[in-house]
Amino acid sequence: MTVTSDLLTTERTPPRVATPPRPALPLATAAVAGVLVAVALTAATARSVSAALPGFSLPVAVCALVVAAAVLTQLRPALRAVRSSRTATKAWSEDRRADARRAASEAREDAWTVLGWCLTALVLLGAVWFLFANDRAVQKTFFDGEVIGISISEIASAFGTNLFIAVVAQVLILIWGLALALARMAPGRAGRPLRLLATTYIDGFRAVPAIIIIYLIGFGLPLAKVPFLSSLSPVWFAILALTLTYGAYVAEVFRAGIESIAPGQSAAARSLGLSQSATLRHVVLPQATRRVVPPLLNDFISLQKDTALVNVIGTIDAFNQSKIFASNHFNLSSVTVVAALFILITIPQARLVDRLVAREHRRGKGA
Repeated sequence: MTVTSDLLTTERTPPRVATPPRPALPLATAAVAGVLVAVALTAATARSVSAALPGFSLPVAVCALVVAAAVLTQLRPALRAVRSSRTATKAWSEDRRADARRAASEAREDAWTVLGWCLTALVLLGAVWFLFANDRAVQKTFFDGEVIGISISEIASAFGTNLFIAVVAQVLILIWGLALALARMAPGRAGRPLRLLATTYIDGFRAVPAIIIIYLIGFGLPLAKVPFLSSLSPVWFAILALTLTYGAYVAEVFRAGIESIAPGQSAAARSLGLSQSATLRHVVLPQATRRVVPPLLNDFISLQKDTALVNVIGTIDAFNQSKIFASNHFNLSSVTVVAALFILITIPQARLVDRLVAREHRRGKGA
């Protein structure tokens, strides 16, 4: 009876109908259109730049030809995508399903690749057009070569103040953040007051913007005439404010790293006779530190950028120096120099963070 029921069920189940692959011809056509639009925009941008730079018509034309030739190299894969999409349609009609799906997949991949390069070209050409539009108004305001040449040496010298603040603050933040993390994780009833104080501090300083802390310390301590602290220079006020602020963030990073270590590690160390402090120092912290290096570097990248906030208390850093040039020349090119300096020191660190994250991910897979 069971066999008969199974046979009846099998006979009643409708056969599965194979669905054709998604049509790739519209996407392939869009890729061809994208190439043509990019070439047209190249010509329009070249005309705009030539009008803004009448003495450089020949170099502009050469650059436009190079860009147009580079864009036209994508016409071949775009046409190949059109051909593959038609091949997929024909193969499906001839009941060659595997060939149809393969051709449709190749068509979509070629089309998306072409569209990606075309989008990149459109963004870059749009940026060039924006710089030279309206008689080079944007270029003259933000990238004036004369103002950059006049200001770059003094701004680079003042940028040393930003680097000094960042380096000294990073060292102090590591110490202060680890102390806060350990205080917040203090065990037992005896550690409850420390946990309460550390939690209150961390929550409070993470809630207040860094610029307000810098302002309060930079102007408040001298007004209050606090012994020793009121006689510090604006640079050390900035270091103190950033240490207090970023210590709260780094404490949470350390705490997350410590809590990520398996409890069995500590239990094994204690079973071998190590004390609580020795277990923390020799077993837990070395492993936690390796895990928190990428997020710590992210915090320190933010710290380097926030050193520009110290201008509110009169510290002559790169940003303050650039504002002096900007007000004297009614031009913002000097501020662009500061942005370029921050980019030069920040991007390599960001790439380093990516490498460390990838290495930690590979290590985790290997484990």
